[in-house]
Amino acid sequence: MGECTENERLNQEIFSAFAVLISGFLATGQRLADQNEMPMFAVKALHWLDGGMAMKELGQRLRCDPSFVTTIADALEKRGLGRREPSAADRRIKNLVLTPEGRELKTRLERQMAGGMPWCRSLTLDERRTLLGLLQKMAATAQEAAQADEQAAPPPGTSAREEVSG
Repeated sequence: MGECTENERLNQEIFSAFAVLISGFLATGQRLADQNEMPMFAVKALHWLDGGMAMKELGQRLRCDPSFVTTIADALEKRGLGRREPSAADRRIKNLVLTPEGRELKTRLERQMAGGMPWCRSLTLDERRTLLGLLQKMAATAQEAAQADEQAAPPPGTSAREEVSG
């Protein structure tokens, strides 16, 4: 068996560190959801909702099936945290809008989540600025790659083989 190069070893260590951090983020998010007697998906939706957002766009941001966005809207409405409104531009489009209670809970949850992150306890202000710059750089690269993948993908309902032979 071949040995890992220093580059491969470093990539594996970075990947492992991210896995530990992501597990911690998910556990913190779940704890906050449990404390507020909410499903995790409703907490995620609160994070993405600012003002009003088309339900279709929320589904895209959460990377979930449009039918599941209805479940999310139902859960937020049941708790008085959100409501559906027709879009002013196109009445066929339904926006999900946070109520004042929803905005208040969103602010409180985000403060609790952000305040409990490991960088708040382990990094100086300058180190956090550096970390932010690195994360933004990686996020931009990831977003560009995802857009390139979407453009290269065959249209829905066709396979790559059909696209080539077509």
